[in-house]
Amino acid sequence: MNHQQTRSTGDGPLLRRFEYEDGWIVAADLGADAANVSVDTVGETAIVVVEGDGEPVESEFELPGPAASSAVANGVVTVEGGADGDEATEGDTAEGER
Repeated sequence: MNHQQTRSTGDGPLLRRFEYEDGWIVAADLGADAANVSVDTVGETAIVVVEGDGEPVESEFELPGPAASSAVANGVVTVEGGADGDEATEGDTAEGER
């Protein structure tokens, strides 16, 4: 397993990337309730929208490849993909908890 950790500038989320022989996982600790978070993936980019008081806040982060699935649990967004580039089929990305 290969593990990388980065922190975005300012008050952004803590990002962690785990790479395995058969795939990868990117996790972002948002500290937000899953009901207030939606996740969508386009190509090698994850788009996260957090609804709260006032305007929604949108963030994007790069992925190591196309996503196969995404989920939100306990304020943590996880996006998973295959090492062989398995791309999600329409409807496989999650909005809120799976």
